[in-house]
Amino acid sequence: MAAPLDMEPPALSLELLPTDPLLLILSFLDYRDLMSEEKIRRNQSWKAIFVSTYSDLGRYIQYYATLKKAWDDLEKYLGQRCPRMIGSLKESVQEEDLDAVEAQIGCKLPDDYRCSFRIHNGQKLVVPGLMGSMALSNHYRSEDLLDIDTAAGGFQQRLGLKQCLPLTFCIHTGLSQYMALESVEGRNKYEIFYQCPDQMARNPSAIDMFITGTSYLEWFTSYVNKVVTGGYPIIRDQIFRYVHDKECVATTGDITVSVSTSFLPELSSVHPPHYFFTYRIRIEMSKDALPEKACQLDSRYWRITNAKGDVEEVQGPGVVGEFPIISPGRVYEYTSCTTFSTTSGYMEGYYTFHCLYYKEKFFNVTIPRFHMVCPTFKVSTARM
Repeated sequence: MAAPLDMEPPALSLELLPTDPLLLILSFLDYRDLMSEEKIRRNQSWKAIFVSTYSDLGRYIQYYATLKKAWDDLEKYLGQRCPRMIGSLKESVQEEDLDAVEAQIGCKLPDDYRCSFRIHNGQKLVVPGLMGSMALSNHYRSEDLLDIDTAAGGFQQRLGLKQCLPLTFCIHTGLSQYMALESVEGRNKYEIFYQCPDQMARNPSAIDMFITGTSYLEWFTSYVNKVVTGGYPIIRDQIFRYVHDKECVATTGDITVSVSTSFLPELSSVHPPHYFFTYRIRIEMSKDALPEKACQLDSRYWRITNAKGDVEEVQGPGVVGEFPIISPGRVYEYTSCTTFSTTSGYMEGYYTFHCLYYKEKFFNVTIPRFHMVCPTFKVSTARM
């Protein structure tokens, strides 16, 4: 006899699901979380373990596998190169901790942000910061990834930064990257940015923004990818956020010059237009060069071009006050800076060397053209 048409089908619980769909769902979670020693000691079946874990982390299934892999890759990479930084990471928080923060600030946290903090609750306020460093002359910046309580304490309700949550913080400069939790004051929801006060406006709420991400997931995973693929150099146990274009290399004889660059938002402004860049130059002589090829740098020549086509030429002795000697297998690196009144520009030039064995012999070494481009920015709605 057929069942009546108005009968409700039995409720389907996870325990009743067959193995195949469970395995598909399981693939979005990390097996190490599912098979933790504590749960194994209870002699539970894998399905029971999954049900327990899914009830806790299931809301993040869209993000969990990607963020867990990013954190695992980062820990593995830094464990070999920056072990001190790994020691500064904080243990995960629980759902109730994140719920309490939402109640405190009166805004919902995005699920990708919550998911990341279920893996690691940011970092202790220490140096070096997990989110990268930058050093130039007497200027130093190192950004920590804030834990959830510290971030909540810095939640903004003032005009110009309404409903913005800090993600990072530098104890030396006070610099932060913020995430917009609502679409207000010209920002998109969950957009991530550096604040940039409008120096030409009398209104303190006139704050421009240099955009660094469109969501927490994109912002964090793109940064991690840059780190673990060697895109950012590790210098003295710190991650330095210099970007190297692989095409930006020039070889003259036995000497190779390569350049990496970085934009410094904390020293830049949109109004007035002042965009500050630092560059790091590596000069290396081939280890196969003959000993008599050893030489010393005497002077530098720069041709600097902004986006309007305006050209400035600079010539002077040495580099950063030094006259380095280059010999087979030796590397010399230095950092310097430049500013543009346009959002982009490029530099190129050459170094003049003299041979140590033939002191009357001089030659030029090409510096490859390297471009510097300001990140996307938005101007303050208060100014508009």
